[in-house]
Amino acid sequence: MKQEKNQMYFATDPTAKHDEHLVDYHVDNIDLKFTTDAGVFSKLRIDYGSGVLIKEMKEQTFPACGILDVGCGYGPIGLFAAKFWPNQEVTMVDVNERALNLAKRNASLNDINNVKILDSNGYENVSGSYGLIVTNPPIRAGKKVVDEILRGAKEYLVDEGLLLAVLQKKQGAPSAKKLMTQTFGNCEILKRDKGYYILASRKQ
Repeated sequence: MKQEKNQMYFATDPTAKHDEHLVDYHVDNIDLKFTTDAGVFSKLRIDYGSGVLIKEMKEQTFPACGILDVGCGYGPIGLFAAKFWPNQEVTMVDVNERALNLAKRNASLNDINNVKILDSNGYENVSGSYGLIVTNPPIRAGKKVVDEILRGAKEYLVDEGLLLAVLQKKQGAPSAKKLMTQTFGNCEILKRDKGYYILASRKQ
């Protein structure tokens, strides 16, 4: 039981006993519903950082050639992106099989068809180039994993493509900003909200 209780959301095949919930999230005139479960990140509500990222994401401009959500969980960021930009395909990736299954169910639940949901450890199974990459990276997977997601984004962005990431200040936002600046030559703090930073870098 202890193993189940403590199993992290970035495990590939969570064994935690199922405990499904239905949560709502509303941004402007868009209301989406999400089925969540034990063994996935933030099962009782859309976590605050993802909410801040979703709202800030909506205000950005980027080349219209596809969107990638790295570490999509059960889908809030990627599915809102698909609703904000219905003429673009949103690719959503994660390593957690339970989260991926939920993301597929949630796409169907909200009648969202412009998404592609893939099993991928970071960019391992990702191909193509994107105008926007968004991530609420799995902090508890460790700094190495987070750094690989942030640094690796550059390879998958088109010119003028945008990387948006949300991190808490106490969980490494300043060092993430430094890494993104080193990688892209720029990094802006778009928003600070209750300790969460929305970081943005553009490929130039």
